[in-house]
Amino acid sequence: MTHIVIAGTSSQLMNLAEQLGLETVASEAAIVEKTTTLWLREGEHGLELGGDARLFGNPIRADFVAGRAAHRRQFGGGRGQLIAKACGVKNGLTPSVVDATAGLGRDSFVLAALGCPVLMVERVGAIAALLDDALLRARGDSEIAAIAARMTLAWGDSATQLAALVEQSGQAPEVIHLDPMFPHRDKHALVKKEMRLFRELAGDDDDAPRLLEAALDVASHRVVVKRPRRAPPIEGTKPNHVIEGKTSRYDLYVHRALR
Repeated sequence: MTHIVIAGTSSQLMNLAEQLGLETVASEAAIVEKTTTLWLREGEHGLELGGDARLFGNPIRADFVAGRAAHRRQFGGGRGQLIAKACGVKNGLTPSVVDATAGLGRDSFVLAALGCPVLMVERVGAIAALLDDALLRARGDSEIAAIAARMTLAWGDSATQLAALVEQSGQAPEVIHLDPMFPHRDKHALVKKEMRLFRELAGDDDDAPRLLEAALDVASHRVVVKRPRRAPPIEGTKPNHVIEGKTSRYDLYVHRALR
């Protein structure tokens, strides 16, 4: 079982430890060397999550100001992107979206940058903490504050709490976006160390069928599911449409047309 600790003793980290129910240590150096121990710490550019570098590589953080998010915002292709087409962002339409498997918020940020109000739902407390920290920094950046203002965050399990989380947010989603982790059983498929870290925390999203059904109950217009291009659809309800890219595709489950 993965063990997570808070590495540091600042007031922010102590509050986070209380919120997540985690123990604290003076620093990551004080952690007993166990490959299953991960830590949250305050890095130079924000809250970071890391662990044994041999397994997980460099620490990760959510960031909407710089890095991948900034590059994708400037050069990603705007409304021509696959995710925009799948979510119905076109011809002035900017539907309200729930990203029910938020991760590091990269897809959420793309949709918010295109004008959609987005509720991010993340069930892993440590990842939700990274998102919360990234949102705080983004709202203080003059260049993207307006984008960040369209993004809100809820911490909870979409598969079992989606309707309640949406009700609490006050946002009625026209579109629900899902990107459940595809269960690679071959260890050689775990190439990216960042993905290893996510799997260490979240597993393989084996409850994806239940998550899909929950999303179908809540979305007013459509549910959009990102999958590897050659992967089977999620077990259960069959998609109405498919939009394919080079390496991935979107399965669309449509209740009614977006207008």
